[in-house]
Amino acid sequence: MYTNKEIWNVSYPIFLGLLAQNIINVTDTAFLGRVGEVELGASAMGGLFYICVFTIAFGFSIGSQILIARRNGEGRYKDVGPVMIQGGTFLLGLAVVLFGLTRLLAPSIVRLLISSDSIFDATMEFLNWRIFGFFFAFVNVMFRALYIGITRTKVLTMNAVVMALVNVLLDYMLIFGKFGMPEMGIKGAAVASVMAEAASLVFFLIYTYAKVDFKKFGLNHWQRIDFSLLGRILSISCFTMVQYFLAMATWFVFFIAIERLGQRELAIANIVRSIYIVMLIPVQALSTTANSLVSNLIGAGGIAHVMRLIWRIARMSFLIMVVCVAVVVLFPHAMLSVYTNEPALLVESVPSLYVIAGAMMIASVANIYFNAISGTGNTQAALVLEMGTLVFYTLYILWIGMVVKAPVSVCFSIEVVYYSLLLLSSIIYLKKAKWQNKKL
Repeated sequence: MYTNKEIWNVSYPIFLGLLAQNIINVTDTAFLGRVGEVELGASAMGGLFYICVFTIAFGFSIGSQILIARRNGEGRYKDVGPVMIQGGTFLLGLAVVLFGLTRLLAPSIVRLLISSDSIFDATMEFLNWRIFGFFFAFVNVMFRALYIGITRTKVLTMNAVVMALVNVLLDYMLIFGKFGMPEMGIKGAAVASVMAEAASLVFFLIYTYAKVDFKKFGLNHWQRIDFSLLGRILSISCFTMVQYFLAMATWFVFFIAIERLGQRELAIANIVRSIYIVMLIPVQALSTTANSLVSNLIGAGGIAHVMRLIWRIARMSFLIMVVCVAVVVLFPHAMLSVYTNEPALLVESVPSLYVIAGAMMIASVANIYFNAISGTGNTQAALVLEMGTLVFYTLYILWIGMVVKAPVSVCFSIEVVYYSLLLLSSIIYLKKAKWQNKKL
């Protein structure tokens, strides 16, 4: 059974890594907020399109992480490397395929979804450059899966710091044309993000070569494609791939509905979403920890302690979120002023920020319990639970945003409903379902 200190030792490097990594999102939003509302809204739409595709790879890496963690918990260390190698090879091939499909299909898809010509043009300008990041980001997530699975998470912090520093510097240089660089505007934000992902991959390669025992973890032979092992990884990952894609696709639906309310509303939604993502960082870190430690604990024969472990992590997440929400509620204008200096936009964003703060109190517990289900290896059950809540999410936002045309703050209320349903269904599953006998 893991102690609070052990949980924290695994979680805090992931937290710091996510914090540094999300500086990319904050920096893009803050800089483009100074360029114009069209660029701010377009970066949100283009960024969400990119993330929707990227989450297919991320979902695969989560399934790989679960398998790596199980083998690590069982002490079968030599079986870790083949999962990493086969997964990385598969994702690099997938990056080539999805890059080609995105180049071919994205203009038609985005044109159907965005009604404003100016936002459409700016979104495509951003996206045409941003998708080069597939070739780096898809491999990066396998390194992330490796280090989380074997609970050596401190490297994630170092990697994310490198990534964030490269992005912030290049954002400033390329968006505004500083230090002799061309003034590229929204295109500069996309190029900076791609270069930051490339720097991240270089760091992972150098660190792994220098610090990891290749022989212990079975990384010392390059193998041909092992379709049997790849099939085993996909039997777990296919559900998380669909799950993460659908989760991000519904966010895209949310922004489609908001875009039809107007450019100002889209700018508000992008600013508040950026703060929302930052608030999610400690929850995501602890959720990832729950996923990995549950799988490790089951692999080590500790099934009887799983529920107590989940509760311990959920309690830690909730207490951290109480502090985060208090800061946001007490100092909303200070939070929002990072993204814009326009007084009217600041005032109009506050109600949505309060709604998100309320949703985060529920999310801090719901995400822990939900990710623990995937940690047991029951990724199909997690997908079914997620799909049930996302169907309701999509119908609600289409009605409230496109039919009722409610204010942005009312549209954000869907997050409260979503996390409430997710928490309830996850607790019922963990208490009633037979998840203890899942073999990986």
